[in-house]
Amino acid sequence: MVAVLTRIFGVQHLALVEDVVQDAFCQALDVWKFRGMPDNPRAWLMTCAKNRAIDVLRRERRARRFETELGSLAESEWTLVPAVEERFSPEALEGDLLRTMFWCCDPQLSERAQVALILNVVCGFSAGEVAGALVASRAATEKLISRGKKVLAQAGRLFEVGDRAEFSARLPVVQRALYLLFNEGYHGASAESVVRAELCREAMRLGALLQEHPTGDTGATRALRALMSLHAARLPSRVGSEGQLVAFFEQDRARWDRDLIAAGERLLEQAATGAELIDYHVEAAIAWVHGHAPTPEETDWAAIVSLYDHLLEMHPSPVVALNRAIAIAQQQGPERGLEEIQAIADRETLAVYPFYPAALGELELRRGRRRAAREHFLRAHALARNPTERRFFEERMEACSPG
Repeated sequence: MVAVLTRIFGVQHLALVEDVVQDAFCQALDVWKFRGMPDNPRAWLMTCAKNRAIDVLRRERRARRFETELGSLAESEWTLVPAVEERFSPEALEGDLLRTMFWCCDPQLSERAQVALILNVVCGFSAGEVAGALVASRAATEKLISRGKKVLAQAGRLFEVGDRAEFSARLPVVQRALYLLFNEGYHGASAESVVRAELCREAMRLGALLQEHPTGDTGATRALRALMSLHAARLPSRVGSEGQLVAFFEQDRARWDRDLIAAGERLLEQAATGAELIDYHVEAAIAWVHGHAPTPEETDWAAIVSLYDHLLEMHPSPVVALNRAIAIAQQQGPERGLEEIQAIADRETLAVYPFYPAALGELELRRGRRRAAREHFLRAHALARNPTERRFFEERMEACSPG
């Protein structure tokens, strides 16, 4: 909705675009409350936004100068409605969505600001959700988005995806935003739900759209899509029948989506062409090893540790180091895992990450140190981001009780 309306009204009217989108959702809340949700909510919202856009153009076309692509078509009642309807066609919508993602990657902005704008403008994240994805404060993120929108409004028009050189220059940021979009759905910081499958599906849809563009069909894009497919395959087993979070080592692997695992494997093979090797390739390879292991015990942990070694060289991160330490614990025992966790550089940045104390708790529990394990799980419980995580850590604390 934002993408097509920005093309209709012009980039300088982004605030108006967001107001029209907000109006469509407010109308949905009013109407659906009494009539129920329509069979196709997406189409209903699109129609509502289209009608609202026509109303705004009728009322304000003489007071404002809108997108030049409409030109004189917006001046005549005979041509106004067909012109707007044409821009809401499925083909036009897909093209505008791609243009809007790359428009957010204005080179005047920092990469962090570009990613924040894609998540906010295109993916619909609130400032709080963007802050969670970027591991930043809400206040700083709000300022980042506000300043970024002012720069976008001065761009003149949406990005032209036919510019191959500029497309390639902006592509890594778009890929990073889709990675964070998927990650937020898979195990993000939502206050409502520990898993948001709709975000994962949207990230996968946008990844496919990116690969359909000739310049976007790169090894990195394929590797990113492989990673998302291999992780999405595990979504059915991440939450139990009663809505509880299921630990990775306790998941029912029979519920893993084998079609998605096969699709991820094909994409990973396609991503291996060329000389480019980035973190998406390595992360996808780790997910592939997990996806082909019948049980946690039969997993090739040596291969996973080796892949994490490569990933740390390419993309040093406390979270990557923590995952590597957990893999080492599986291979060499909990004592070695704890040693590796203690050796993590910048370990203090994990202080607000609930699965950091949870990892310590699991390893202490495996060592038989129940009291120490319970203290770690208690800390994880205090950091939990939603009721499902709190319930999970309560269950782990119960597991620490004698007997």
